Amino acid sequence: MSKAILTCALNGVLTNPAQHHIPVTPEEMAEEAKRAYDAGASVMHIHLRQQAPGKGHLPSWDIGLSRQVQQAIRDACPGVIINHTTGTVGPDYQPALDVVTATRPEMAACNAGSLNYLKIKANGDWAWPPMLFDNPVEKVQNFIDAITGAGAIPEFECFDTGIVRSVGMYRAAGMFTGTAQMNFVMGVASGQPARTDLLPILADLAPEDSRWQVTAIGRDDIWPLHRMTAELGGHLRTGLEDTFYLPDGQKVNSNGALIEAIANTAREAGREIASPEETREILGI
Repeated sequence: MSKAILTCALNGVLTNPAQHHIPVTPEEMAEEAKRAYDAGASVMHIHLRQQAPGKGHLPSWDIGLSRQVQQAIRDACPGVIINHTTGTVGPDYQPALDVVTATRPEMAACNAGSLNYLKIKANGDWAWPPMLFDNPVEKVQNFIDAITGAGAIPEFECFDTGIVRSVGMYRAAGMFTGTAQMNFVMGVASGQPARTDLLPILADLAPEDSRWQVTAIGRDDIWPLHRMTAELGGHLRTGLEDTFYLPDGQKVNSNGALIEAIANTAREAGREIASPEETREILGI
């Protein structure tokens, strides 16, 4: 079985630094990346945050900031692969395209379909106002073109089974060529659940020659899913964007402990961890 690529999702878009210990500045991003890198992560998935005081909970598409963050991470983590976020809601997504085009990361997220992004509280109230994460085919094509035009690999973010199936249709329609890089996002309340019995189905629905990983969102219930991912030959991702909890339920405040835990999960399943050099070979970078 192939070596497992470990991705660290350093900070995310929804996690609030006023509530959780997540990195915001380039220096903080580099420090957290180094902890994850030392634990075995060779890919860093990054989100940009506004840098003004009290604004760290808000996203940014500042090209200069992206360059600073990427350079700081690369300086701290030799050979690391940057996977840049692109997720935007609504029709004004040109700034996300511009960041990828200007900074040329090795990989970038390509959200492959639309989802009603919902969560309900125990009392029946919405956790946030119901939101459509809109990714129509035209938008997907624009992101594919920007990402591949920058020499990067599009990572197809799949929040539901129909989105997984759509990626094969995108390739059949000529929207992209080559191996599909798939990311099964599991655990979003209105998307596909973080269930081990669903994972073999998703792997079967993906294009036959695809590479795939799992983003598992939740608490201790996600760790059996990570174990099955490793057993089925998938690649692995965790980080403070996805969870704050180790397999034993302990809460963490750094990405390093999460990557160490997922590396142990991979090894227990008989997988070795890919180095940055081996990751580049697997991905064809």
